[in-house]
Amino acid sequence: MQLRDALDDYKRTAGHETRFPGERRTVSGRFSGGDGRLVHVDGDGDLRDFGYPLTGQTGLVRARFGLSLDGEVVWFDADATRQRYVGGAPLVETTHETEGATVTRRDATVGDAHVTRASLAVDSDVDLAAEDCSLVVYARFAPDGRDERVGQLRYDDAVEVYHADEHDFLASATGFADLRGQLPATFEEVLDDAPTELPRDRDDARYDEERLSGEVVVDVPFDDGVAAVGSLLTDRSETSREAARERLSTLLDDAIAVGTDTGNRLVEAARETVPDMPESVPARDSVVADLRVLSLLSAESGLRIAGPDFDPHYQHSGGYGYTWFRDDAEISTFVLDADDRLGLGLGDWHARSAAMYVDAQRPDGSWPHRVWPRNGALAPGWANARIEDGPDTDYQADQTGSVIAFLARARAADVEVDGLDRTLVAALAGLDETLAPDGRPVVCQNAWEDSIGRFGHTAATFLEAYSDLARHGEGLDAAALDADSSATSRTDTDLPDDLTAHAREQAARVFDAIDDLWVPDRGCYALRETAHGEIDDRLDSATLALASAHRSFDAVGDIGAERLDRLVSHVERVVEGLARETDAVSGLIRYEGDGWRRAGQRSEKVWTVSTAWGANACAELAVLLDAHDDPRADEMFARARELLGCVSPDGSLCAPTGYLPEQFFDDGTADSATPLGWPHAIRLATVALLADADRLSPSPVAAD
Repeated sequence: MQLRDALDDYKRTAGHETRFPGERRTVSGRFSGGDGRLVHVDGDGDLRDFGYPLTGQTGLVRARFGLSLDGEVVWFDADATRQRYVGGAPLVETTHETEGATVTRRDATVGDAHVTRASLAVDSDVDLAAEDCSLVVYARFAPDGRDERVGQLRYDDAVEVYHADEHDFLASATGFADLRGQLPATFEEVLDDAPTELPRDRDDARYDEERLSGEVVVDVPFDDGVAAVGSLLTDRSETSREAARERLSTLLDDAIAVGTDTGNRLVEAARETVPDMPESVPARDSVVADLRVLSLLSAESGLRIAGPDFDPHYQHSGGYGYTWFRDDAEISTFVLDADDRLGLGLGDWHARSAAMYVDAQRPDGSWPHRVWPRNGALAPGWANARIEDGPDTDYQADQTGSVIAFLARARAADVEVDGLDRTLVAALAGLDETLAPDGRPVVCQNAWEDSIGRFGHTAATFLEAYSDLARHGEGLDAAALDADSSATSRTDTDLPDDLTAHAREQAARVFDAIDDLWVPDRGCYALRETAHGEIDDRLDSATLALASAHRSFDAVGDIGAERLDRLVSHVERVVEGLARETDAVSGLIRYEGDGWRRAGQRSEKVWTVSTAWGANACAELAVLLDAHDDPRADEMFARARELLGCVSPDGSLCAPTGYLPEQFFDDGTADSATPLGWPHAIRLATVALLADADRLSPSPVAAD
């Protein structure tokens, strides 16, 4: 998103009750991608590239579509538009109704290319010939992230926009009946109180406008009622312009040569980016939507962005287009568990994730705060104390626990990755280093990244990490660190010979110490102990991670009746205490007193992550109770299904697109990153867990 666009949006939305000015929202529309670029098709059909974190290329700032009817241009708008996905593929079909004609588009992103195929149907009662119509496209590119010092090269069937390394192409299968350029918004337009409507009319007074910009307006003729236009992002050092034009020409020929049935090659190309799910998969629509979203957010490396970066200028957030190792490892674990239960065939996903975690690990056994998903390089962040050699108050220790849990389970699932064992041993040493003598993690940052302390959630990730290492760490050898001189901790951490036994002992220490956070008056575990030693007893949805952590510990230690009672009380209290229901939404808020992105709303907002976490925690606890022949399991299964319903395709927190936005206002307005990968992965795992326990649907009521 360029600054000019942010300022234009500011003019349009400043003072809005549920919109934060200067953002590029994705709460409407659908994404296409999954194998390189990430292209958003908005509700009005506009295109935007969101794939910079995944590819390093900026591409399309915006592409606006319209229809020229006998010389009069009608730009498409959301009020006269319908949109859907075609099957399970990330191919977006958008139908535009205009006065006199209907245009049906299919948008597919294939690697570094995006193709729009449009078919025209002129109303029978309109005195207009199809040849008098053309598809009009206003496209604005920002190669190398620049909207100035940009130039164009023009060919018979394409235009090339370039700055230095990135070269972007726009082409049509039927050529261009007209092509003109224009400069970005001028200083006067930027400073004007009114927003700028683009594109403008042609300005004959500016000879340089035609060539010195990334903005073009083209008329694309229909051939037998069909037109196809495509864009391609390239690096000049990797792809020649001849090769780029040939690739784009081939894709466009394929797009225009076929109809819109199941044989459409665009559909087939898009379908290759997501796993093929059999009809027998439980809750198939939900599972397909989750896998599609996780595929869309993934780089070729296997690392994922948290969500599309709607706020790249950091005006109302710290950005979302990065990989957090906590979020990504949690997603990987949820996907691994779901694959194990449902047989989804995602072995390549697990191997790619594990390989990147191995490569990105720091010498002290930890992982950086945020990295670029395309290559694992350090990205902008604020919790890099272990790189800066600073205090752990600026470190998020839970991310190391989350990565360990995934890698330990991947090891047990025979995911083969070079260096996996060495990585686990180094991570164990790093985890030990941040475990205080009393058995709880040291003072650090929390999962929500908005405070410091000794958190219940961080302790849960440590308990799960140690427990999973104890379960799946047989054969790990501390000598692996000695053989690798780069794997050295910041301090001297001596590991015993029997690492499995050591992990079990550490799990028991954390298990016992968690009771230091028990709040008898509230019947729950505290959010944290502050850096000053005070107990912050607010309810926090992140502490719901204690449910899965205890289930892992149950395989290596004795939970006991008292702790099981406390765990039940805790989950019930958190789920009930954080519940929010309005006429429009039903779900869980993040934590008591959460003031982030409230805008004009006085109370906390509902979060899909928290709601899905509640469903998963209830399901995990129900399975644990069932294993102990505890009759409270049935009630927990029912509560899990109830919360899962809130984030399921027909639930109030699931957008019509099938996406789970991060947050909702009380009036039902979606906000923030959309779709957010984390709740989709939790939903996927919860469906799999309930299906595996044969509790996805209520048990039939016995007849009298």
